[in-house]
Amino acid sequence: MSNSSGKSLEMDRIFRQAEKLRGRSYYPQSIRLFKKALLNYKNSRDTLGILHCRLSLGDTYRMTGSFERAAKHYMYAIELAKIIRDLRAGADAQVGLALSLRAQGKWHDALKLIRESRTVYRKLDDKEGIAFTLWAEAGALRIKGDVTKALTVFRACHTMFESLADLHGVGYALCGLGGTSRVAGLYKNSKKYYEKAHKLFVEQNDTFGKAYSFCGIANAYRMVDDYKNALKHFMKATTLYRKIGDQVSYSYTLWGIGMTHALIGNDRKARDYFVRSKRSFQKTKDPRGIIYCRLGLGQLALIAGRFVHARRFIEGSLTEATKYGFRVEVCYAKTLLWYMDNLHAHALKKKGLGTKGKKRIATGKRSMRCYNTHGLKLRDQGLPLNIP
Repeated sequence: MSNSSGKSLEMDRIFRQAEKLRGRSYYPQSIRLFKKALLNYKNSRDTLGILHCRLSLGDTYRMTGSFERAAKHYMYAIELAKIIRDLRAGADAQVGLALSLRAQGKWHDALKLIRESRTVYRKLDDKEGIAFTLWAEAGALRIKGDVTKALTVFRACHTMFESLADLHGVGYALCGLGGTSRVAGLYKNSKKYYEKAHKLFVEQNDTFGKAYSFCGIANAYRMVDDYKNALKHFMKATTLYRKIGDQVSYSYTLWGIGMTHALIGNDRKARDYFVRSKRSFQKTKDPRGIIYCRLGLGQLALIAGRFVHARRFIEGSLTEATKYGFRVEVCYAKTLLWYMDNLHAHALKKKGLGTKGKKRIATGKRSMRCYNTHGLKLRDQGLPLNIP
């Protein structure tokens, strides 16, 4: 065996080991090995090896919430794929880039890239690629606030993954259906989808999937006022997210815990979780996550009668949600502003806002037109607003 072929085998071994670690959700460890493999492939001028490393680093950084780093690797991969005329790798990198942009609120750019990639997959008759783009598109539509269409696309994605016998894909399609059903106000459906997904992830020993579905189940419990089970499942998700180093999903879990504490009157705990979550979202540069934290902090200020602070948080959320075109988050902010315009500190105290151990109800009716416009079956529930 020549020295060069020996080096090539060693590089490939390192790359395969990194892929194995990534598959088991050991993200920090896999990144270290991917970087080592990338350096070796660069030194050997192995273009195909470099391309695969760039793609894998993009995927792994994206899973940990390092979206800018992920985007950088995907863009390198896109250029390399063009040079060696690898259409499939180019499409894969483009979908990865789209998911990174989607996470940063750029759903419009994401949709464009996803649909372009689907055209390539269709030419290649790559059914798994097509199914993956359906999943990616549905998620972007959900972020946009086109909830009805997102549900339709997630259902198509779920059907396609089932026909391919791709249980991993089926699980993530179910999670997509679970999250979007929750936003639509279909809480029983949401819990059912997440529980089905969790069963699949347990069978596959998918750590990230188990954490993701635990968080979804927790949110489903939260939406039907079962706060004990909500906190129990949030904590299970938190333990797993810490283990795998997923910053962005961990941030949303912290927010969910904060929202649960706000609903039962633990305002100090709620504020601490919202602040921690906001700091985490700022690190990943997730504007949607930051908006949710501001809405949470705004609610707490409103309930406490600190209207100046409340208005700053809530109006700031409305401005950002409008800027990014987040339709549903615009509704949440408008709803809280409508409450603010109809409440004052005396009314809050009179109605018992601040009573611990039960959901607190505010005076005044909220216009449901904003929700109805987007096909959401959300009820008028009072303060604190239980944001899906």
